[in-house]
Amino acid sequence: MARESGNVVAVIPARYASPRLHGKPLLRETGKFLIQHVYESVRRCAELHRVIVATDDERILEAVKSFGGEAVMTSSRHPTGTDRIAEAVRSIDCAKVINVQGDEPDVEPSLLQTLIGLLDDSEMATLATPFKRPEDAMISSRVKVVIDRHHNALYFSRARIPYANGNGTPSPALLHLGLYGYTKPFLQRYVTLDRTALEQAERLEQLRALEHGYKIKVGIVPWNSAGGVDTPEDYAAFVKRLRERGTA
Repeated sequence: MARESGNVVAVIPARYASPRLHGKPLLRETGKFLIQHVYESVRRCAELHRVIVATDDERILEAVKSFGGEAVMTSSRHPTGTDRIAEAVRSIDCAKVINVQGDEPDVEPSLLQTLIGLLDDSEMATLATPFKRPEDAMISSRVKVVIDRHHNALYFSRARIPYANGNGTPSPALLHLGLYGYTKPFLQRYVTLDRTALEQAERLEQLRALEHGYKIKVGIVPWNSAGGVDTPEDYAAFVKRLRERGTA
């Protein structure tokens, strides 16, 4: 078998239980499972050698197999999706691993290509975009990131950062997009690190890397997506968009 040392693998972690939308990956009002929409969007990135759904639920495993996708069963005890991804790729000889959330059906291949490129000279990378509406920076579910002059993350927060001093200067904070890339060696090391105080306070696991002294490269990209599917309303809006396009 040929070695895959230069290969890039995308992993989509998918759980059945979701606090706001139970059974989310298997929603099928469009004629396709939600996880299938995500899988097919990711497959459009030509630089990926494999796309794998990592799950702890047999129903999701069988759904992915039914549309010809690749899925693996992982432990149900993982505290985060990153831990699930690390298990999924442990026996795969690859160079880079891309983490795509299982509720992002509109992810653009160009974003994944940018993320893959950032890993040429960094161990961990993610993406961000300017806020289209400044008021969105006040919403706790819109995660903010501030970066240094070398495009490395300084901090991520659910709170508005930095402090607004009232002088009318636009905030340099960016909207963080939930896409991550890792070199495989770093990913396997990252999940062995102790959880940290800021990570737990903000409920943002990427802060673990920063608190342990690692850098996260941030690519700034255009973002026109309506966002992920987190609630019944989000899913209804996604179905509506597809029907308006005539693809559902």
